[in-house]
Amino acid sequence: MNVIDESGILAISTRLQRLADTLRKDGVLIYKANNIDFEPKWFPVIYTLHFKPVLSVVEIANEIGYTHPSTISLLKELEKEKLIRSKKDKADERKRLIQLTTKGHALVEQMKPVWEIMKGAAAELANTKNNLMKAIAEVEEQISEQSFFARAQRLRSSK
Repeated sequence: MNVIDESGILAISTRLQRLADTLRKDGVLIYKANNIDFEPKWFPVIYTLHFKPVLSVVEIANEIGYTHPSTISLLKELEKEKLIRSKKDKADERKRLIQLTTKGHALVEQMKPVWEIMKGAAAELANTKNNLMKAIAEVEEQISEQSFFARAQRLRSSK
């Protein structure tokens, strides 16, 4: 066991980042093993547009829970790969509407069976005594009630 593992809750962010990195690296290997050229970081946008075919940048950011700048950076990458395209909203010229291209739709069709396999493997990993997905949802709920920062400030001022 290393120092980070021994530090317990203090290193929660580091441990979650490490877990996410491990899953992301294996995700790349799974896609490659299935002859799919895909970056896991593209997943939230591609998956969202698969279910909601035309969305504005703001709507995508809200759907995936990313900041506006992070979303724009991801969209630029996907547009460069020709997986998505944007067009101006006829009702509001300032608004860009994003949708999958033909190449994007074809990629989704190729990935669907792989997503099922990934879902099964991830379910096995998360199906622990303390169910990881339930625990994450509980922590997210706690954060929505009061942020990590606000809690730290409250604890600091009560000392």
